[in-house]
Amino acid sequence: MVLLIRLPGQAAWIYEKFAEWTDSNRNPESVLSMDEMLDDIMLYWLPGTAASAARMYWENSKIDFTATAVIDLPVGCSIFPKEIYRAPQSWAKLAYRHLIYWNELDRGGHFAAFEQPRLFVDELRTCFRKLR
Repeated sequence: MVLLIRLPGQAAWIYEKFAEWTDSNRNPESVLSMDEMLDDIMLYWLPGTAASAARMYWENSKIDFTATAVIDLPVGCSIFPKEIYRAPQSWAKLAYRHLIYWNELDRGGHFAAFEQPRLFVDELRTCFRKLR
């Protein structure tokens, strides 16, 4: 019984994240179908992983992003306009010494791979084609 009570609350919480964090003007059904969202919600609910998935956001909220750690690996940045945090290119150049790709897209949000899969794949291919 407890699981059945938790599902509507968890579904509402994740749906709210789709509304807030997709490039959909708070209408996630315009970029994701109800079946896609329900599938995603079930991937958190069935194995009981919602808390561990949300923990990453809580842990990252404590990071001091003004302290620049330098990364020497090849890095590509695709900046989607409705992402939760969009780092400026000037910061990225300081943090990533081998910044090989930077692109600011005209649509997409935090769930870019889910809501704009073709754009996301095109970005990956364009970025890492440089390393072939």
